[in-house]
Amino acid sequence: MPRQRLDTRPLWGLVALAALALPWVGSGSTWLTLTVAGLAMGLIIFVIASGLTLVFGLMDVLNFGHGVFIAVGAFVATSVMAGMADWTGSASALANLGAVFAAMLAAMAVAGALGWAFERVVVRPVYGQHLKQILITMGGMIVGEELIKVIWGPAQIPLPLPAALQGAWLWGDAAIEVYRLFAVGIGALVFIALLLVLNRTKVGLLVRAGVQDREMVESLGYRVRRLFVGVFVAGSALAGLGGVLWGLYQQSVVPQIGAQVNTLIFIVIIIGGLGSTLGCFVGALAVGLVANYTGFLAPKVALFSTIGLMVAVLLWRPQGLYPVASR
Repeated sequence: MPRQRLDTRPLWGLVALAALALPWVGSGSTWLTLTVAGLAMGLIIFVIASGLTLVFGLMDVLNFGHGVFIAVGAFVATSVMAGMADWTGSASALANLGAVFAAMLAAMAVAGALGWAFERVVVRPVYGQHLKQILITMGGMIVGEELIKVIWGPAQIPLPLPAALQGAWLWGDAAIEVYRLFAVGIGALVFIALLLVLNRTKVGLLVRAGVQDREMVESLGYRVRRLFVGVFVAGSALAGLGGVLWGLYQQSVVPQIGAQVNTLIFIVIIIGGLGSTLGCFVGALAVGLVANYTGFLAPKVALFSTIGLMVAVLLWRPQGLYPVASR
């Protein structure tokens, strides 16, 4: 079968967005700083939203409790990095990065385990019932936030960057923060890994086939339910990773950290086209760029800029940038 050609217009739209912002910003160095900051913010949002994109796109589950996995990942990172204070406070960049990666792995493991329990107890009884999914998963997130307060307390906990990720690189008059470049690298790796797994592996093929024709896949001897549980666990683990990145971005965490970004996540998914990994990636970059440009040019408008972007995209493409199906 002929391969479907990639629609590059949304990608060119990102380039046009950055180009249009340049004359408004005025200074080339300031524009470069804002653009890198926007890309970093967008890729962090993509990592957070990619898990929910997987769950909705491949399982058709509206998980409004996704924020609890983000919060758990962020709080696990605070505990791990506090326990590795000798590493985070070391003058060695390798020790600093080792502590950060250990926190990421621990956050992904705990969030993935919580996702497994969440799927079995909360989500499994309401498969195929979207209204009940919304209500019960929101309730699950509220319960999860209260449990976080029991374990870690209700107060804000600092999550400072280790020395290796502090500071900025100067490129002319532009200052590019080291952590933002780190976040760009992590986000790009997650995006490439998702595309490879979904499009180049047997597991990805079976999951996508199970969505289209579950009975046929099961008749071949594969257990689709186990595949879907694996997808939910993977999505929860990605949310935990995103929670670590977002917590380091904010340099502090609160029990409501997941709920605070929940709206932003759904805006990204709607912009991208419900369930599309590529659409989520492009939508997250667009949200990050718009938020940073408007935050610099018109701070009062920045609060509504992402909603305005969503409205503009849906007026252009009602089903999102890269729709995978009619929802």
